[in-house]
Amino acid sequence: MRIPALFLANLPTMCVDLHTHSIYSDGIATPAQLIGMAAAGKLTGFALTDHDTVEGVREAVRLGQEHGVTVISGLEVSARHGDNGVHILGYGVDVDSPELNAALARLQQGRLERNLKIIDKLADLGVPITLEETERLSACGQTGRPHIARLLIAKGCVQTSGQAFSLYLGRNKPAWFSRFAYSAAETIAIIHEAGGVAVLAHPGILDPALKLQPQLIRELAERHLDGLEIYYPGHNWQMIQLFNGLARQHRLLVTGGSDYHGDSRIKGLAGHATGFFPPNTIITQLHERLRCRPHLSEV
Repeated sequence: MRIPALFLANLPTMCVDLHTHSIYSDGIATPAQLIGMAAAGKLTGFALTDHDTVEGVREAVRLGQEHGVTVISGLEVSARHGDNGVHILGYGVDVDSPELNAALARLQQGRLERNLKIIDKLADLGVPITLEETERLSACGQTGRPHIARLLIAKGCVQTSGQAFSLYLGRNKPAWFSRFAYSAAETIAIIHEAGGVAVLAHPGILDPALKLQPQLIRELAERHLDGLEIYYPGHNWQMIQLFNGLARQHRLLVTGGSDYHGDSRIKGLAGHATGFFPPNTIITQLHERLRCRPHLSEV
């Protein structure tokens, strides 16, 4: 379903991007490059939300101050809720919280354990790669399946990242393994303990038929979820309408972001370059909610 032209004609001239990734997880841009893009696009709010790490956040906050970009600390945590894998965005977390960093360390260890299993399985399938190769490719931060996919491309085993996942790395494919994850309720509590607010990322991709989301969002709201990421490149107008209604019903914040990794999926940060505009009112509402949390980490 296409987004109505009237909606597109009334998009704001200024916007925010609260969902981005850097080289500290599976993005290819540095925090400096991301902040430069945000400043050039005149974004009124920005968050670096790398997977299971806050390693690049201090750098993003410092550079945001230098460039006049409002930066909120953030991260994206992979979690589980029943049989469903979900991603929870945390905003305004205290990146120096010992409890938060201990929780993230357990997730990071789970990533390493899964990487070793994948590498062993790929070797059994006649695709030899090493952990050292994947870590050189990731350079810093978290190493995960996207890095293994890039290595498979570099070795000529596949032509695209999508092919790497469809042949080897995707769920239920020959080299797929699950990894340790906290429950969604535990993840929300971890984010709250670190002074942040918890937002369900890209709910539309959980079930394109939109049958799963009403019950799942209700259950997460009962577990003190704070918000929904409604403005997302993969969400059509029907999804936006549904999620706005569910946000009002459960008194949830509305957020948005590009999920920019620097690859072919998303061409750039939110703004005129991409035609994707999460409204700048999001940042005000998020600030208001964050003021109710201790250990606020923002500028």
